[in-house]
Amino acid sequence: MGVQTALDAVRQAPGIVDAMRLADDLAFEAGRDPGVRTLRVLASALAGDDQVAAIAAVHALAEVFDEQASRMLTALLSDDRATIREHAAWALGSGLPRYEAMGRLIGLVAAGGFTGMLAQRTLEQWSTMSAETLAVSLETALLGIHEPAARARIVETLGLVRPAVATRALLQIARDAREDDEVRIAAVSALGQRPGVPGVVDPLTSLAVGEGLLAEVARLALVDLAGAPPAPRATGEGLTVAQLFLHADIDPSLSSAGAGDNGGIATLLVRLGDALVADPSTGVRRVITLSRGPVARAADDLLEVGSADSGHIYSHVPLGPAPVPSAAAWPLRVTARRGIRRILRAAGQVDLLHLRMADVGSLAAADVARELGIPVVFTVAPDPHGVIQSMDRSGALTRERFGDVDLAEHFWFRARLVQSLASNAAHTVLFPRPQLQRDMLQLVGIDLTSHPERHTIVAEGVDLDVVDRAVAAGRAQAESGPAAIADLRARVEALAPERRGLPIVVSVGRLHRVKGMATLVETWARSGLQGRANLLIIGGDLEHPSLDEREQLDRIDEVVAAGSRADAGLILAGHQPNDIAALWLAAVRFGMPGLTSPGGVYVCASLKEEFGIALLEAMATGLMVVAPDGGGPATYVEDGVTGVLTETWDATRLESAIGSALDAAGMPEGDRPERAHEMVRANFTIQGMAAALGPVYRGVVADEVELIRAAGATL
Repeated sequence: MGVQTALDAVRQAPGIVDAMRLADDLAFEAGRDPGVRTLRVLASALAGDDQVAAIAAVHALAEVFDEQASRMLTALLSDDRATIREHAAWALGSGLPRYEAMGRLIGLVAAGGFTGMLAQRTLEQWSTMSAETLAVSLETALLGIHEPAARARIVETLGLVRPAVATRALLQIARDAREDDEVRIAAVSALGQRPGVPGVVDPLTSLAVGEGLLAEVARLALVDLAGAPPAPRATGEGLTVAQLFLHADIDPSLSSAGAGDNGGIATLLVRLGDALVADPSTGVRRVITLSRGPVARAADDLLEVGSADSGHIYSHVPLGPAPVPSAAAWPLRVTARRGIRRILRAAGQVDLLHLRMADVGSLAAADVARELGIPVVFTVAPDPHGVIQSMDRSGALTRERFGDVDLAEHFWFRARLVQSLASNAAHTVLFPRPQLQRDMLQLVGIDLTSHPERHTIVAEGVDLDVVDRAVAAGRAQAESGPAAIADLRARVEALAPERRGLPIVVSVGRLHRVKGMATLVETWARSGLQGRANLLIIGGDLEHPSLDEREQLDRIDEVVAAGSRADAGLILAGHQPNDIAALWLAAVRFGMPGLTSPGGVYVCASLKEEFGIALLEAMATGLMVVAPDGGGPATYVEDGVTGVLTETWDATRLESAIGSALDAAGMPEGDRPERAHEMVRANFTIQGMAAALGPVYRGVVADEVELIRAAGATL
């Protein structure tokens, strides 16, 4: 093809997702044809206004293995554009160590953030070849850095370097009472990763006898030092499956569903883990669900996960004193990796690890699985590809602004992470989509026809027992109905009297821009929809909102100020336990005597929805729904019958779809609710999902046993 032709293809691609995929061809051609001409072509892309092409050129430079290309790539660490500096820090990790780049990379680590994580990752990759030089450089940097958080990041990076000189420095910092606790904690955590190194156990033991966070971390470090290798895999006793989502503190009661990042995935993991161990045909004896939690709980969790040989067990990875949204959690990569490793080793035997998200948890867990020899099952979804495509089509994302948006959303890295996880997985699981094979090839670059035995389509599922109980209560509820519905009644009673008797438009989910909650409020408030229905938003932590939640709440307040919500008919209910949210959906369908009329509708205004747990629960409840015209919903929503499919990123089309749904819901129900319920029962129960995953898990483990046998090794 040639490097110029490959660059032209990137520039002329019809969409941003297409351009990102073609960037791989540009990198290949650059590596195949190094030389002055190639460098000039890449330099032209770096100098242009097309930020997608400029980023592609950065990564193409990393594939040109000559001195001049390396100097150019290193120089980009000082570029005026933050997005170019970030991608240069990432791209440098694919090549040999550049000593002149170490200082600038260390500076990026000290500054923190996502760029700092990428810089640290590159330095870690270099540490095996330049350990002594890197250790000295990091120690030297500490002489001029005094801010505790920045020092802690440098110390954490020093902990990734193995030579004795790094251990000596870590011991000194851990013992130094003049150091801030944040810095000492970083040193203590790193020392826990040095089993068998003389002089480490006694200082940690001394610190562990105290009180406070430093002592708790020291106790965990001692656990890490004493960690035994995983027990040999047993056969015929049932499988142990680990699954994780680190952006929520998952509990069996699902009391925080909808708060922060604690959305449908948390509900799914709880229900699925229970269903897997409840059905003997799955072959799963034990499910370990990992989520975030405090340091104080970690040691108790290790005892539980190590002693329980069956059932659904919850264990928590300590990530820090305060929760952070998923987009800001990438700097916790090293901390997450240590916590995941600790739990999986304590479990004794983990047959496979099921990953589902392109986030820091999956990034860290994949490293641990590789280290411990645990096969990975990865649920592949075109995310962030679907979001990029929707924003591209709506005009919210352009080539000229892509790099600036990427600094916050990390689109390029997440897209590459999906590809990496999928290509290295023992098996991939996919959601149903109308054009699955085409979409996976065009959006993600995965050819499902190549080794089809390694890919399985598995639909997600809901717990119909919860839904059916809610429907029964909603059908029978009156003034003295269940307390949960009484709470909703009180919220509706607080609205202006003229809002009485209207149906409710409802949406359940996280307050996140991808979920479109603010877009839904804006569409409703700025149209005739406000006169036709009240709007109920279930989700979000309203008292202590995350950054993502705050952004959505600010947008909502711009169109409906907090003081005017009652007059407007807007209810922001915050997050609710899963069973209560189910009861409220039923109340929306049947109405509440004296307050709301029946015939409410459910709206999913997401930019993209890979499957839609809350949407399925709403359909099983019997509600008419509005959903994105793509992804999973397009496979199960009968347009014009059980719901309305639309381009949810377009406010005009969303408004029209909601109006059509209200029209349909206001007509006699007929058999529509039963039709939707039967569709969910036949295809999308959590029990059906567990039954479908059982053969996948058993097959992966059987293949792994055969792989071990063929290699002549035992675990």
